[in-house]
Amino acid sequence: MMKRFFVWTLWLLAAGHFGMIARGNDETPNTWFSDGQRAIAEAKKRIPNNSRAKNIILFVGDGMGISTITAARILEGQLRGENGEENLLSFEKLPYSALSKTYSVNQQVSDSAPTMTAMVTGVKTKDAMLSVNQFAERGNYKTVSGNELPTFLEIAKRAGKSVGLVTTTRITHATPAACYAHSPERDWESDADLPSEARNANFPDIARQLIEFQIGGGIDVALGGGREQFLPQEMADFAGNTKFGNRLDERNLIKEWTNKTSGTFVWNRAQFDAVVPATTKRLLGLFNHSHMEFEHDRVQQNADEPSLSEMTVKAIEILAQNEKGFFLMVEGGRIDHGHHNGNAFRALTETIEFSRAIEIALKKIDLEETLVIVTADHSHTLTLSGYPKRGNDILGLVVGNEISAQSVLGSDTDGLGLPYATLNYANGPGYSGASCEQGEGTKQFPHEPKSFSRASSKRPDLKSIDTAHPDYLQEALFPRKTETHGGEDVAIFAGGPSAHLFRGVVEQNFIFHVMLEAAQLSPMVGSNQISSVVLTPQGN
Repeated sequence: MMKRFFVWTLWLLAAGHFGMIARGNDETPNTWFSDGQRAIAEAKKRIPNNSRAKNIILFVGDGMGISTITAARILEGQLRGENGEENLLSFEKLPYSALSKTYSVNQQVSDSAPTMTAMVTGVKTKDAMLSVNQFAERGNYKTVSGNELPTFLEIAKRAGKSVGLVTTTRITHATPAACYAHSPERDWESDADLPSEARNANFPDIARQLIEFQIGGGIDVALGGGREQFLPQEMADFAGNTKFGNRLDERNLIKEWTNKTSGTFVWNRAQFDAVVPATTKRLLGLFNHSHMEFEHDRVQQNADEPSLSEMTVKAIEILAQNEKGFFLMVEGGRIDHGHHNGNAFRALTETIEFSRAIEIALKKIDLEETLVIVTADHSHTLTLSGYPKRGNDILGLVVGNEISAQSVLGSDTDGLGLPYATLNYANGPGYSGASCEQGEGTKQFPHEPKSFSRASSKRPDLKSIDTAHPDYLQEALFPRKTETHGGEDVAIFAGGPSAHLFRGVVEQNFIFHVMLEAAQLSPMVGSNQISSVVLTPQGN
């Protein structure tokens, strides 16, 4: 495992990101007691910050449930040669935390559209809908007007702040799109995705809504993937002639954006590196035809893309030039895709890079004037199970201890006498005893398998399988082409002005109201009161 992750190990050591030092044989009962006393002393020093937040950064780990945080924390530590359990991801060191209830108006287990809408509008809505209230109907463009929910990005922009979006998914994907678009369907990313009636009525697709964003002259920074949604079908992508745009309306939205804003557009690593924040007012970066590469693949393939950390830093440097402050949303979007693919390795390494982006961001800002919130939109069905000994390879088979806890046995076995891994999914393409053929997948899950065949009536013998391999799919309880979201609460971590308001168990839309309180912004837009849009039912 360590040889395979040599690049990752060097990267983590260079990052200087350390939690508690692994003590190993130096631990004593007094060590644990002293640690507890020190933690109490530190907690008593916390003084709530009630000052006004000049800046707000909302970090969203898409699909980053608590089991994902735990497994990523352990993996990061193990990649440094530690046991892993003592480690803390960067955001776990923030002083305040809470649990967020992620259900939506019509879903017990939600998708990213209503969950992100709740976080950025203060109002819960229904499945697949972006920043419109529950009185709108999914897929019915006629029900949008009058049911739009103003987003925090829009409110911040009207207040004179700079605003930005950073993601590793398409910039038109659900999480970033909820910040600026109002749509009854998350999949309407380009006009080619619209039903003919909506297209003929000139209803704006999500890419158009980004480019045509009117408040304050437009969004200041937008970095991610998804060039296909902005280019006409007859136009080849910048990276070559094998892929073309999606748009039917023959519009080159990238060119329209540069003409309208005089902003800088970049699509590769060299162009991104050449951007000088001090002289850049607006920046649009679309670094992949679709979603950006997984971080592991970006590093291994030397992909022509910046990392999430690098995009985050550059966005902060550009936005921070505004004396009135800024709002930035940063999404670790491909955590979610790793899970949907049943591939814990990529989900966890995406989480580690997400943590690194937060760590570097915290060094760029002042928590006295910047509210930092780290959370997830929803969870996944990843589980940590068995009774693995401390320091056991988090990606490996469960190896337990003897009753005496002095010597290590071989791998634990299940009722069939077969070994099993610590990490598994409740459902997904890694279904035990099944094989799957890889396909092209769908728009939302571009790497999903396309078919299953039952290979055996019992689980495979994992002793001959490298469960730590980057391409290994963890076993799943029942088969699905893509693993599903999980419905349990997710964590919120926060620091800075008003961060102390996060405590206990809260509804997910509470996040918006903390941001509004911290920035001391009024829920008024000109003469129109936001609450009237939110609370007044609109008939369809």
